[in-house]
Amino acid sequence: MDNRSKLFPRVIGSLAIVGMMVGLMIGRLTTPDPSELQQVEVTGDGLVVWFNNEPKTHGEVVDGSVALLFEAEGKAQKGQLKVNGKDVNWRVRLSDGGLLLTVVAARPLLGEWVGREVDDRWRLEIHLREQ
Repeated sequence: MDNRSKLFPRVIGSLAIVGMMVGLMIGRLTTPDPSELQQVEVTGDGLVVWFNNEPKTHGEVVDGSVALLFEAEGKAQKGQLKVNGKDVNWRVRLSDGGLLLTVVAARPLLGEWVGREVDDRWRLEIHLREQ
């Protein structure tokens, strides 16, 4: 029996392992980083939320409160702002679908939001007003 025929399965196995490892490395390089909440800023009429890249976003105004769900990672946080001189509370919490930002006040609110890329980050402006 020839020595080459004994080594052939090892060579094929080694090539398969190397090919799989190269494929995994290429896949890792082409997969986008997960979206991550970096900071929340209070503005004159709402909030500015910063992410490392654009997250999938779903938002609704429900019973006078504004709720935005982001497919992103981040930490829970909360704060207050003023709309027309009246207190408004905001809170970011972890949920099954990602991060949930809720904005509530003693009276019904309306909200509009728009996002855009700024300096390789994603900036989402949320403008609030009384209903």
